[in-house]
Amino acid sequence: MAITTVLFDLDGTLLPMDNDYFTQVYFKLLAGKMAQYGYQPDQLIKAVWQGTKAMVLNDGSKTNCEAFWDSFRQIYGDRVDNDLPLFEEFYRKEFQQGQKHCGFNPKAAQIVKYLKDRNIEVALATNPIFPSIATESRISWAGLDKNDFSIFTTYENSHYCKPNIMYYKEVCDRINVDFSNCVMVGNDVSEDMVVANYGMKVFLLTECLLNKKELDTSSYPQGNFDDLKVYLDSII
Repeated sequence: MAITTVLFDLDGTLLPMDNDYFTQVYFKLLAGKMAQYGYQPDQLIKAVWQGTKAMVLNDGSKTNCEAFWDSFRQIYGDRVDNDLPLFEEFYRKEFQQGQKHCGFNPKAAQIVKYLKDRNIEVALATNPIFPSIATESRISWAGLDKNDFSIFTTYENSHYCKPNIMYYKEVCDRINVDFSNCVMVGNDVSEDMVVANYGMKVFLLTECLLNKKELDTSSYPQGNFDDLKVYLDSII
């Protein structure tokens, strides 16, 4: 089948980062912001993890946004609704400090342009556990624009998370493309390579490799951005 679409992960793929370190920075910034409004740091971080778990376990009956905040209310009650503007302000302001804790690779934007110049559709299949405002920021940190992608997944527009195959089905359904016409490019073996089991081609970007389960990766095309371009040249 002809390849018409390339799906990219964001964190650790188009945007170089140490995921665990960035998570620590994120929590520190968020806790620092919200402590002044009565959110005790340890409890707040616990609530975020609980909300993240709710998104990962989402069965599609609600958006990930709804799953997250429904979980959050189990800890904080209705005060959350009044404080939503504070969380939105966090992503507009304090969250932006996260950029200096990420890397930058100009080849990320170059490969996206290379594909679009060849009329290949490009979608951003980043795990949808962040709001749109945070995802748009991270896209810009990678030297890209949200309009470079036919779709980018956020917790507002998604009903599943990686590695649930229904997440990928939802993405493909929204852009009206079959798995067999796609390539998934990502750095996380467990979350991004899962689609290889369902008929989608994959490429494992190894510059910020995540393989916490120490899975065998020998069957996947893999390497850096230069290797990715060679691979794409061979299949497009």
